[in-house]
Amino acid sequence: MTAEIPVRPAEPPRKPPPAPVPSPQPVQRQPSRLLAPLRETGKLFALGIAVTRAVFRRPFQAREFIEQFWFIASVTILPAALVSIPFGAVIALQVGSLTQQLGAQSFTGGASVLAVIQQASPLIVALLIAGAGGSAICADLGSRKIREELDAMEVMGVSPVQRLVVPRVLATMFVALLLNGLVSVVGTLGGYFFNVIMQDGTPGAYLASFSALAQLPDLWISEFKALIFGFLAGIVAAYRGLNPRGGPKGVGDAVNQSVVITFMLLFFVNMVLTAVYLQIVPAKGG
Repeated sequence: MTAEIPVRPAEPPRKPPPAPVPSPQPVQRQPSRLLAPLRETGKLFALGIAVTRAVFRRPFQAREFIEQFWFIASVTILPAALVSIPFGAVIALQVGSLTQQLGAQSFTGGASVLAVIQQASPLIVALLIAGAGGSAICADLGSRKIREELDAMEVMGVSPVQRLVVPRVLATMFVALLLNGLVSVVGTLGGYFFNVIMQDGTPGAYLASFSALAQLPDLWISEFKALIFGFLAGIVAAYRGLNPRGGPKGVGDAVNQSVVITFMLLFFVNMVLTAVYLQIVPAKGG
């Protein structure tokens, strides 16, 4: 007889190992839209500081500076001279009409010329530079950005800020400084012509009132405003050009935004500088 082979009992089915519990992922908070203007303002100030530092670094792009200076000057000289004539005329006519009502016609020249030099001239120059030169700067840098030229420059170790932004900002500053003198002269001559010819003013009273009320710091604050306004126009145009969104359409939007932002900053900074100047520098004869 053959021995029976013992039969092993069937093993119970093994349970699959438990699935690993995924570790909790950190919750990523979306940036608040309310803080977006603050972030953009911070980046704009950071670019301004970077440009200020890069001005003193070498090598300085002299050729780029000369080309940008000539381009901005060529597109703003004639419009600035043409715009300053009606500005000076309007100010002279308005001030002359007001002084006639008050019986102080002898102060028409001083009041109108001070208004042209201190307020109208720097603003005219800044608005023209932001509208003509700043828009061109923004479009140029924006097109370079979407073609990835700026990224290629960074890969090669070339700073786009020092190579492209610094010469353009310095060009806008120097053009604004020089155009401010031109606009002041043309606006003053326009105001003189309209006051003497159309309002029957006397040339002697016009010039005497100007010499009685005006002082040299009035010219300095005008030139300082033009310098600051040119810096702001160049920085805002460069910032929007370096940060376009949405391809070629974004470049066009960036140009529009740069002009609008520059206009808003100019009027705000002009208010601050005027208030500080009137508090620091006493009026002539006061």
